[in-house]
Amino acid sequence: MFYKLRLLYNEYPRQYWLMIAGIVISTAGGSMIWPFLLIYASGKLNLPLSTVAMLISINAGTGLFASFLAGTLADKVGRKVVMVFSLALNGIAYLFLMRAETYQHFVILMVLIGLSNPLYQVGADAMLADMIPSEKRTDAYAINRIANNAAFGIGPAVGGFLASTSYNLAFYGAGAGFIIYSLLLSFLAHETLDKTASITKADPSETPIQSAGGYAHVFRDKGYMAFVSLMSVGLIAPTMLWILMPVYAKMNFGIPEVQYGWIPTTNAFMCVFIQYAVTKVTRRHNTLPVMAAGMFIYAMGVGSVALMTNFWGFWLSMVILTFGELTIVPTASKYVADIAPANMRGRYMSVYWFGWGMARTLSPLIGGFLNDNFFPQAIWIGGISIGLISTLGLILLNNLTKARAALRAIS
Repeated sequence: MFYKLRLLYNEYPRQYWLMIAGIVISTAGGSMIWPFLLIYASGKLNLPLSTVAMLISINAGTGLFASFLAGTLADKVGRKVVMVFSLALNGIAYLFLMRAETYQHFVILMVLIGLSNPLYQVGADAMLADMIPSEKRTDAYAINRIANNAAFGIGPAVGGFLASTSYNLAFYGAGAGFIIYSLLLSFLAHETLDKTASITKADPSETPIQSAGGYAHVFRDKGYMAFVSLMSVGLIAPTMLWILMPVYAKMNFGIPEVQYGWIPTTNAFMCVFIQYAVTKVTRRHNTLPVMAAGMFIYAMGVGSVALMTNFWGFWLSMVILTFGELTIVPTASKYVADIAPANMRGRYMSVYWFGWGMARTLSPLIGGFLNDNFFPQAIWIGGISIGLISTLGLILLNNLTKARAALRAIS
C-alpha cells in the first residue's frame, strides 16, 4: 500500500501536493461554519428566510463580477498572487463575521467573501492545468476533490459540535484555516503562469471591456457557452439543497446543528471513498452524456427532499445528490481545462465558475420565494423541475455536437 501511495505521489509535482495539503486545511476550517451560516444569521437577525437567504445571493452575485476579474488577473498577473490574496481576505472576513450584529454588517462581509472566493478557485484550477498534462487531469481533479471532501467530512461535524457550544469557536477555526493556507502558498509555491505564451490578438470588433479582459474569444465559443449556460441552470437545484436544507430541516422538523452536521459529512466521506471509483467509470465516456446523467441524479436528490420528514430522510437525499456530484464535477473541470487555450485558461475557468456563481446567486432567491409565497416543500419541487430542464438541454447539446462532428467528417 505504501509503495502504491509513493508511486501516486511521484506521479504529480510537489506543488500539486502542497495545494492538496492547503485545501485540506482551509476547507476543514471554512466548512466548520459555512453549512450553518444561515442558521447563525437567522438567529442574530430574526428576519424572514427569504431576506436572510439573500445574504448568500449577495455573496454569490459579488462573485459573478469577481470571477471575470479573477480570470484576467490569473492570466496576466499570475495564479499564485490571486490565490494568496483570496485566501487571506477570506480568513479575515470570517474572523469579522462573528462580530457582525446587523444585516448591513453581514452584507459587507458577504461581499468581501464573494469577491475573494472566485480568485482562489480560478487561480487554482488554472495552476493545476498548467502543471498537469491532459491525460492525467481527470485523476488530478478527482484527487483534489477527494482531499477537499475529506476535509469537508471533518469540518461540519466539528463545526456543528462547536456551534452548539459557541459559534465563535467555529469562526476562529474558519479564519485560521484560510490564513494558514495563504502563508503556505506565499512561502512554498512558485508561479506556474507562462508569460511567454502567445497572446491572442485583439479583434477590432471587440468592445473595450471585452478587449481588456480578453473574453471575446470565450464568448464566441458557442458550444462552450451553451455548456456553461446549461450547467448554470442545472446547478441551481443542488445549490438549493446545500444552502436551504439546513434551515428547512431545523425550522420545519427540529433537526439541530449538531445532528445535521453529519449530513454534509456523509457527502464528504462519499466523495473521499467513492470519487476515484466513479471517475474511473466516467472518464471512459464522452463528457456531455456523463454531465446529463449527473444532472439527472442531482435533480432526483433535490426533489426527494420534499418527501422527507426526519434526519435519515434528509441524509438519504444527500446520498442521492452526492452521486450526481461525483459524476459531474471532475468531468466538467477536465472538459474546461482541455478545451481552453493555454494562455486563456484563467478566463475559460472564470466563465465556468461564473455559471456556478449564477446558480448560487439565484438558488436562495428562488428557494426563499417558493418557501415564503407557497409552502416549504415547493423549494424542492422547483429544484427538481430546474434540474430536469438542464438534463434535457445537455442531452440536446450532445446530440447537436455529434451531428456537427459528423457533418465535418463528411465534408
